[in-house]
Amino acid sequence: MKVDGIPFRTIWLGRDGHSVEVIDQTRFPHRFEILRLETVGDAASAIRDMVVRGAPLIGATAAYGVALAMHDDASEDALDRALDELAATRPTAINLRWALDRMAALLRPLDPAAREAAAYAEAAAICDEDVEINAAIGRHGLAIIEKIAAGKPAGKPVRILTHCNAGWLATVDWGTATAPIYMAHDAGIPVHVWVDETRPRNQGASLTAWELGHHGVPHTVVVDNVGGHLMQHGLVDMVIVGTDRTTARGDVCNKIGTYLKALAADDNGVPFYVALPSPTIDFRVHDGVAEIPIEERGGAEVSEISGLGPDGEVTTVTITPPGSPVANYAFDVTPARLVTGLVTERGIVAANEAAIAAAFPERAGGR
Repeated sequence: MKVDGIPFRTIWLGRDGHSVEVIDQTRFPHRFEILRLETVGDAASAIRDMVVRGAPLIGATAAYGVALAMHDDASEDALDRALDELAATRPTAINLRWALDRMAALLRPLDPAAREAAAYAEAAAICDEDVEINAAIGRHGLAIIEKIAAGKPAGKPVRILTHCNAGWLATVDWGTATAPIYMAHDAGIPVHVWVDETRPRNQGASLTAWELGHHGVPHTVVVDNVGGHLMQHGLVDMVIVGTDRTTARGDVCNKIGTYLKALAADDNGVPFYVALPSPTIDFRVHDGVAEIPIEERGGAEVSEISGLGPDGEVTTVTITPPGSPVANYAFDVTPARLVTGLVTERGIVAANEAAIAAAFPERAGGR
């Protein structure tokens, strides 16, 4: 995707051939800054501190984190330490574990002298595959938008509500939930996106709105609680969100508040789609509510908020009374029964165990 006409991915190899550069997403929407990662510790911090976020990008960063570790020390002990350090950063997004397992399976049989080059090549392959997967998701999701557009009066936009950021900033490129939107917009299909602000970290207001705006996609930022109202008044044609982990039977774990959007969509007959690359499916888990660990983040994300002050500087203020306890659950689980369809790189898949296993038999068989 482009930023002021310049094409970018969210992660790439530095000019020195071993460091890794990423877009620092903690600076959005008021700053566009690039951060260099030079060690596995840098990669782990970038994931943990949400410099990079979104399940696919977390996986890609973890893969490059292993490569950075192998650049410094390709021994078996160093590989074990790197895998452990990266695995501990974020417990919910399954792509993290998927990427680390893939890197470990490749590197363990190799002589240490061969590990660095192999690790960098595999991390690059994971990134390229993510771009291809997301482009395929975009094409399949585009067919849904085209069908809705065909039933509307000429020139009337397809009105799409999304939650959090499942855009290109959450992946290596294209995005998951936004890929169909970008393709529809680029094809000349009128679209309008309702962008949930997505408290507490405001990924919708600060990330999704930023990237849609830079790509020229019409959109409006709304508070999280307005989605049901919009649906009641016929102002939403479809909902599409991303996911950090999807179970074998189609339960979807995504940013906190997604479940409420699904309930409102179900009550108002609005189709609710989830866009996901297949590595996000965890075939070892069936009951999302009971089995998926829900990350609880620091209370400051709820009690404090940052914004651009009148002096043009970013400032942070406290919005809760001193001493009030804060809980910060980062994700919730939407049961499969509320999901109209899963938009994958292999097409639209029903949110049930049989359909998911049929679409990805090579993954389902291995569990």
